[in-house]
Amino acid sequence: MRARITAAAAHLPAATLSSAEVEARVAAGSGGYRPHPTIVERMTGIRSRHVMADGEQASDLAAAAARTVLDERGVRPDLLVFGSASQDLIEPATAHIVADALGLDCPVFDVKNACNSFLNGLQMADALIRTGQHERVLVCTGESPSRAVRWDVRDRAQFVDAFAGYTLSDGGAAMLVEAAPDGGIFYRDFAAVSSAWRVGTLPAGGSRHPRDPEYTYFSGDGRRLKDVFVANGPELFVKALAKTGLTWDDFAVVAVHQVTARYTEVLRAILGIPADRLVVTLPEHGNLASATLPLQIATALEQGRCGPGDKVAMVGLAGGVSLGVIFAEL
Repeated sequence: MRARITAAAAHLPAATLSSAEVEARVAAGSGGYRPHPTIVERMTGIRSRHVMADGEQASDLAAAAARTVLDERGVRPDLLVFGSASQDLIEPATAHIVADALGLDCPVFDVKNACNSFLNGLQMADALIRTGQHERVLVCTGESPSRAVRWDVRDRAQFVDAFAGYTLSDGGAAMLVEAAPDGGIFYRDFAAVSSAWRVGTLPAGGSRHPRDPEYTYFSGDGRRLKDVFVANGPELFVKALAKTGLTWDDFAVVAVHQVTARYTEVLRAILGIPADRLVVTLPEHGNLASATLPLQIATALEQGRCGPGDKVAMVGLAGGVSLGVIFAEL
């Protein structure tokens, strides 16, 4: 059996924060440090990002998207995978909380690998369906990075270190993956450059920094992260085309993880992806971490840019550093 993506949906909080409002909030909370006006939008290409309500959790965002795909198909899954960089609690797995919200009684587990968490969730669903262990897998994510953004910045150096957080956006997404005799996911490959794990971190909550509030904020060097991706990423994706005998023109849509507009264009040019194959969500929605790729597929489906029988590609990039690619026929 093949693992076919039969439905995809995203859920984005109604409240938004513009890049100008981000700069104003940093200035208001920093006791004297004021970012250069327009720097966030100029450096990232992001005009707006979504912010969930105070009472909302990552599981709520995932459950909202999951309800959409389950209602569309009128079915219940026999496995739920929560693939996200965010989580409600350290224990138990957030997948349990999502399943409870949906009234499901199937097995569940979490997959966590920064912005590639959802893509790795799809990888697991594909493997479990192809080996006959499951027939219908709900893969979902809820990203809540707004809870880890540093607003109290003492100087420019700390602003630069916290800058990655100002690109991030809250959101949920889900895909239903079902056993099918043909079509479905037909290529997948993943790689890692783990020596670069220190480039971007959110240290709190683990054994290294279990309780210190200073470590509850995003910290990273966006330029170094981009350099690692550029140096190590192209081979994985070029090899995927060579192994399948395809070109980017064979895909209705190529979903690419979008961190900044500038880097998205650099990656597109390096890989030779036609601009009209991209689904550009970054300017209005920001970097939705692991929800970015399913949001693009859901958006393309809604806009009629792809449908049953079309090929779609998902190109994943994540801290750690991780790289991944999945090709699928809808």
